[in-house]
Amino acid sequence: MSFPNDFLWGAAAAAYQIEGAVDTDGRGRSVWDDYCDRPGAVNNGETGAVACDHYHRYEEDVDIMRDLELQAYRLSIAWPRVLPTGEGIVNEAGIGFYDRLIDKLLEAGINPWITLFHWDQPSALFQKGGWLARDSAHWFADYATLLAKRFGDRVTNWITLNEPQVYIDHGHATAVHAPGLTLSLREQLLAGHNTMRAHGLAVSALRAASPQACRIGYTGVGCCVCPMDDDPATIDAARRATNKVERGNHFNNAWWYDPICLGTYPEDGLESFGADMPEFPDSDLADMCQPIDFLGLNIYQGARMRMDAQGKPQFVEPGVGSPRTDFAWPVVPEALRWSPFFVHERYKLPIYITENGLASMDWVSRDGKVHDANRIDFTARYLEQLNLAIRDGADVRGYFHWSILDNFEWGAGFSKRFGLVHVDYETLKRTVKDSAYWYREVIRTNGAVLQETEAAVS
Repeated sequence: MSFPNDFLWGAAAAAYQIEGAVDTDGRGRSVWDDYCDRPGAVNNGETGAVACDHYHRYEEDVDIMRDLELQAYRLSIAWPRVLPTGEGIVNEAGIGFYDRLIDKLLEAGINPWITLFHWDQPSALFQKGGWLARDSAHWFADYATLLAKRFGDRVTNWITLNEPQVYIDHGHATAVHAPGLTLSLREQLLAGHNTMRAHGLAVSALRAASPQACRIGYTGVGCCVCPMDDDPATIDAARRATNKVERGNHFNNAWWYDPICLGTYPEDGLESFGADMPEFPDSDLADMCQPIDFLGLNIYQGARMRMDAQGKPQFVEPGVGSPRTDFAWPVVPEALRWSPFFVHERYKLPIYITENGLASMDWVSRDGKVHDANRIDFTARYLEQLNLAIRDGADVRGYFHWSILDNFEWGAGFSKRFGLVHVDYETLKRTVKDSAYWYREVIRTNGAVLQETEAAVS
């Protein structure tokens, strides 16, 4: 088994989850700082105030990435670190941190892929209306212009937003993430609408301000219903279920990708939302639908579907005792086959898997190592399915494992470990896990080692 010769192998992380240093060098507050201050909001009252202290330890972390032979590292910029109030006066100390990080990555032979927004909106902008404010799209475009001007001489791969399905649903509907709102459906849809406007204006801003040609993408959750067999009827039923938009459920593809890629909202969504859909000028859709170079998919979960005895599609629930991650998410490797396949089929854009991984019960063993066999098996199973997606014609060009470090897992605090590298949160010591060394072999062999992994367990 091998992947295309130019296939990109990387790992990912997000600013608030690893950087710490929230009160250092002029950084402003974000909605996640505010949310973590709420009693009971985050598991055990934990916060990202220190996290992995990547702000002070980035050189060590990049050295680890180099030793693991990562080809690319997907990071996010902390908006309030470079613009403490979200707009206006630039914090040069914050810009300086990312300058040093980018330079260190390039010196190590690692290509930086920058995500502009991974959920840490500046508190000052939230107080001015956040994503409910129509001006939010222009705030974001101005922020994109700043980043392109300051980093665009070295950075050529940009991602505008990360998982709008999550921060709109969890942050604006169920309040289990920042900013912790429980809005009406109409307000949720308005916040989502403005966030997609922000994406489009940021695409134009990045292209206008970048001093060199750049590639721009957009990352969402890669929602997927997986057919349980290769019968065309089952595949078609799974395709239709994957693209369906249902009232009250933000976790779908079409609502969040159609406006960006096709310039329209899906009809079934408009019918389902009815009078709750906010009014907007036609020019908004034109603003959203700016030419992009790729779509990023974050894939952790998937549903399964088969045809019943009457030939009708039927969702199949996980069996009793079936594999689950430490987050209790079902292990569905086929999601990495069918999600990129269905998304590429619908939008005809190159695909990158911008996140995939699992929370696992990892700790440092008595021999001083971390033996995370489940992560190796999980990743091998998913990558085998991704290879099938490519075989089937999906234009998948790269894979970023989530994540490089154990980190602050949002509302779950530090209770879930996703990293290739173990972090002791008391001492901040890094311990490279078995899975990281295995992943290095995946990179070195361009996936051929997966056959050896399969043979070893067969």
